[in-house]
Parts: sequence; structure tokens; C-alpha cells
Amino acid sequence: MHFSLAFLLSGFALISPVLSEVCEGQVTLSETYIGVDKNVKVETVSCPEAALARRGDLFSRQASNVTNVCGAQCDTFCFTPSGGGPDPNECHVIADALRYDSQNTGSTFDIANGTTGNIVVMTYNTCESFFVNQFNSTLQYCRTDWASVLDWVAPNCQSTQNAHGGDCIASDQRWFIQVQHS
Repeated sequence: MHFSLAFLLSGFALISPVLSEVCEGQVTLSETYIGVDKNVKVETVSCPEAALARRGDLFSRQASNVTNVCGAQCDTFCFTPSGGGPDPNECHVIADALRYDSQNTGSTFDIANGTTGNIVVMTYNTCESFFVNQFNSTLQYCRTDWASVLDWVAPNCQSTQNAHGGDCIASDQRWFIQVQHS
């Protein structure tokens, strides 16, 4: 069940290499710019409940208010076929903005659950990356970890690997990070 949102969003990447929304019916809750040059757009968005997987009662009973997932492993999956992926150099600009914010704003960020801001989207030119919370409670994640995922997925899920972007799904499927053409 937890893969459903990841696969839904991955399917959008297969349909079109250029997306204007992370999910159909997306609502932007906040927008700002980060990085030393304030050139990376950050949005907190929500998706309609229909686009989200129903989560099990077990997760609800076990969930605390905030779960720190810094350092958690994730598995990389590249989107086939090749063509239309983000420019890895532009994805690196997002990674650098995350590192800058880690030093100047704080090393972690919180991301809500449910349909109230459970997706954080970062965009710079052709690169778009988003973090999706599929868990029943608020997650806390490290900015430098997201930067590392970007620096891994962007150059390793390109046309030379018969891909056009990809995602990294947490081993427990509570969250995932996607990297694609904006």
C-alpha cells in the first residue's frame, strides 16, 4: 500500500518528462526561495486524499509526534526509458542550497503527514526534486541527506543508464525522494 503514491508519482514521470504538478489537484500551501543566491524554489504542497495511500492502523498506533529519519537508507529506482531527465548540474544547485540552509537555517526540516503539506518540492531550472511523507506522523529529515540523494540519483539515472530521473524509496516505505525534469 505504501508504494501506491510513489508509483503514482513515478507514473507521471513516465507519461511526460515535464510536470507542472507533483500530483493531480495539487495545492501549494507555501512557497519560498533558498540557497546563498535564493534561486531554488521550495514549495510545501498537498495532494487530495484520493491521491494518497490509506495507511494502516498499525502505523497510527506506533507513530509518535515526530519521527526522525535522518540517515535512513533508501533504494534507488530509475525511470525508464531514457531521455528528458534533469540536468545533474542543476540538481547539484539544489543540493548546494540544501547544504547552505543546513548550515544557516538548521540541519533538519519537518514534513507533515496526510494531505496537509506532506510533500516538499524543490525546483531549479530543469531539476525538480520532492520529498513525500507517506507515514502517519510528522517526519524529520536532514537537509544534507536530501542533498546526498540528489547528488546520487541525478547523475546515475540519466540516458546513459536508459533513464530520465528516478526516486529513492525508504526501506520501510515511510517516505521517498524523487528527482525528475521540472
